[in-house]
Amino acid sequence: MSELTMIIVSVVAGFIVSAVSGKFLIPALRALKAGQSIREDGPTWHNSKAGTPTMGGLMFIAASLISIITGAILGCWTQVLVLALALIFGLIGFMDDFVKVKKKRNLGLTSKQKMALQLLASAAFLVAMHFTGNLSYELRIPFVAEPVWTVPVWLYIPCAVFIIVGCVNAVNLTDGLDGLASGVTSPVMLFFVLAAMGLKEYGIATFPAALLGGLGGFLLYNFYPAKVFMGDTGSLFLGGAVVGLAFALDMPLVLLLVGIIYIIETLSDIIQIGYFKLTHGKRFFKMAPIHHHFEKCGWSEIKIWTVFVGLTLAMCVAAYFGVRIWF
Repeated sequence: MSELTMIIVSVVAGFIVSAVSGKFLIPALRALKAGQSIREDGPTWHNSKAGTPTMGGLMFIAASLISIITGAILGCWTQVLVLALALIFGLIGFMDDFVKVKKKRNLGLTSKQKMALQLLASAAFLVAMHFTGNLSYELRIPFVAEPVWTVPVWLYIPCAVFIIVGCVNAVNLTDGLDGLASGVTSPVMLFFVLAAMGLKEYGIATFPAALLGGLGGFLLYNFYPAKVFMGDTGSLFLGGAVVGLAFALDMPLVLLLVGIIYIIETLSDIIQIGYFKLTHGKRFFKMAPIHHHFEKCGWSEIKIWTVFVGLTLAMCVAAYFGVRIWF
């Protein structure tokens, strides 16, 4: 079976697994009363979403496991390291969701607990990548043919840990509207499929391919009005997948392009908090993260989804042309 066929199989199988599992998982989550609690300081119009089943990210997580089989058939196990990183972050998110559901509140693990676990997961991934010869210290810039700098290990590892933790939490912030994080991450996964194929890393390509299909199946239930939310289980898994693939393909700086929405969401939160403290109570945005600002400006959830996903798609196209020079 050809490499392209295996990648297509990964997408289709991922979609089927996610779509079918939703038929069983959503009723099970309802039976377990695993409903979403709404932020006390969040938009009041989101109160109607309280009780919607959460932890639905298990659907596309299950779909992504297909890449273990398809990647192995193609004789590549590098994608397993990326999958492992995403799974560990997904487990952290699951623990957070579990505490929220059990205690019926919007706060799960403490920020210190989550940060400690995320730092350990990031460091373990980088060490594993290093000792398996899958971590490059050559810094590549999209649209530039040759690496611009070989970064010393002592500098690269701490910076990489910072990027991983930052990216994962940025994806988590994006998960604030129906289908937003899953919709935005879909073109990012498509980019990584095409980039991996261009680099002839067909085994690695099976992971984003399976996840792309899984996100498609998940969106059947998560698009507005959502029947299920991914929870931190799903959003942290997606963050791990995005940043793990960037490092596995030696292109962490491409996150500045494909992750434009994640970055905007994070910056809006930082600006809001900083401005609030500096002005003793004034707000820069009507509400942060920025998707809530646009809601308060009168944008519908579908309009925000369309604009954010459209912008991501455009930046992924630009990123693809930026990395084609490396093929």
